Amino acid sequence: MAGNTFGKFFKITTFGESHGPALGVVIDGCPAGLPLSVEDIRPYMERRRPGQNARTTARKEADEVEILSGVFEGKTTGTPIAMIVRNTDQHSKDYSELAHVFRPGHADYGFYQKYGFRDYRGGGRSSGRETLARVAGGAVAQKVLSELGITVDAEVTEIAGIDVTTEAGREAAEEKVLEVKEEQDSVGGVVTCFVNNMPTGIGEPVFDKLDARLSQAVMSIGAVKAVEIGDGVKASKSRGSEDNDGFEAVLLPDEEPDSAEDDEDPYQDGGYEAFEVTSNHAGGILGGMSDGAEIVIRAYFKPTPSIAKPQKTANENGDNITLSIKGRHDPTVVERANVVVECMVAITILDALLENMGARMDYLKEIYPNE
Repeated sequence: MAGNTFGKFFKITTFGESHGPALGVVIDGCPAGLPLSVEDIRPYMERRRPGQNARTTARKEADEVEILSGVFEGKTTGTPIAMIVRNTDQHSKDYSELAHVFRPGHADYGFYQKYGFRDYRGGGRSSGRETLARVAGGAVAQKVLSELGITVDAEVTEIAGIDVTTEAGREAAEEKVLEVKEEQDSVGGVVTCFVNNMPTGIGEPVFDKLDARLSQAVMSIGAVKAVEIGDGVKASKSRGSEDNDGFEAVLLPDEEPDSAEDDEDPYQDGGYEAFEVTSNHAGGILGGMSDGAEIVIRAYFKPTPSIAKPQKTANENGDNITLSIKGRHDPTVVERANVVVECMVAITILDALLENMGARMDYLKEIYPNE
């Protein structure tokens, strides 16, 4: 199976199955000297962990991370960092009747046609549980970014079509999710991710555009069906005069004009050293490169496909059947998926930052001074 590695300079490779002994991640390209421990990873795993409330799956997993390599005396060594999370609460028997059935809304049929067999225990590699490995890798990326003053934060902004950025909206959405759960059904939602203090000029202008790489990262998360950067679809309905983000020269705080004459024309002594966008319809990315504004990404999640409500489908023998899926499943995935979006964005941002170190000679000279 190909496609288990993401990134070029900061790479993660995930492995394991939902109902196997463990899942894990190998990180290649993390700089040496980063203080790192399980305590840095745990808060992110807690946000993704199942069984936390009535709106998430009842599967009980501690999701405790074990760091196997790449850390010595509390700091990264520059060698591959291997981490695993052992599965402890698998109910594989819940899936035995699905061994030869193609579940609606799942990857079963495509997986079966591609490989000639499939791991029906929770979907194997196609399971949402695979994302815990991404979260472990993303937690390390977040630690590196924090050292650089860059923040990546994701939040659930919509559930079942309800805006949950207000207290009233959150209460309405919670009632809706519990109502849908009683009906043995599910709902989707939206996660919005924000990147702040991002340097300008990160990303590539052609195929490896920063927004293209972010879109790939977020779209690779199971159940994500659409990604928007900035205004997204709204931009297609706007005029250029409405959508264009302009630029404004900004006098840095420590650059005070020397005289009234300088105040009239700060350019004459280089007073203006920064530029800011005057709006942010592009979501912090123009021409495939960061423009210094807040990066805004929205991920649209479909409803959880595993539902107990009867559905029409077929099995491997060609029989048309009615299926009610048993087991423990989330009525909506977004409440646990926001940290997954956050971590995939962090991995992508760090990867692009490392790539950018070789973009200019002056960058290389700073790293390797000719003394």
